[in-house]
Amino acid sequence: MDLAPYRAFLLELAQQSGDFIRPLFGSAGLAVETKSDQSPVTQADRGAEELMRAAIARKFPTHGIVGEEFGPERADAEFVWVLDPIDGTKSFITGVPLWGTLIALLHRGEAVLGCIHQPVLRQLMVGDGQTTVLNGQPMRSRPVGRLEDATLLTSDPLNPAKYQDGAVYAALAQRAKLVRTWGDCYGYLLVAGGWADVMLDPIMNPWDIAALVPIIRGAGGVITDWQGKDPLRGNSIVAAGSSALHREVLAALNAKAGR
Repeated sequence: MDLAPYRAFLLELAQQSGDFIRPLFGSAGLAVETKSDQSPVTQADRGAEELMRAAIARKFPTHGIVGEEFGPERADAEFVWVLDPIDGTKSFITGVPLWGTLIALLHRGEAVLGCIHQPVLRQLMVGDGQTTVLNGQPMRSRPVGRLEDATLLTSDPLNPAKYQDGAVYAALAQRAKLVRTWGDCYGYLLVAGGWADVMLDPIMNPWDIAALVPIIRGAGGVITDWQGKDPLRGNSIVAAGSSALHREVLAALNAKAGR
């Protein structure tokens, strides 16, 4: 399958949504609402998704769309665009630039293209499962093989205890060389770019996940859910820069009680 036309369109979506979002970042007058799941949402989230949905409908009217803010539309189509206009809204509303726009293209349920776009830092990372580039430059994850040499990232250090096994996560974090919360999609950009080694999220939605899969794999990394299964069919993520490190992290996270 020739991905070139879809890749070109993905870049257009990233540029257009970034141009819309950028002026709203750090805006003192930006209203923040709380959704039913207690997560925040702003004009930037909704407006960017509306913009991208309209562009997709014009360019590829038979394609499906799954978006965080406005739900699914033709989600069973052969091609489906998966949109998270601002992944990391909590960072966005507090003036922290560790957020981004996630755009993915699924073909028959598999993620064939994905991007992480940080329009304020002007970083655009695109992956297709075979290659990953950042602003057009090829990127590779680091071949770190031991947790003791690794930089470990997670979006919220309280979430492992809420959604997985907090005790095994705490033991894992104690072993890592460096632990930071440079999270949400930006953590995966750091892993794919070779600046960090492990990114963990114990709970995620489909629009959080889809774009990350071709990016991490294209950079040479490994990405699964918390139990080592297909990330697109799960609701959590373990991404690592090397297969050896991914195996070690999975073993630690799934250690049995009474260890």
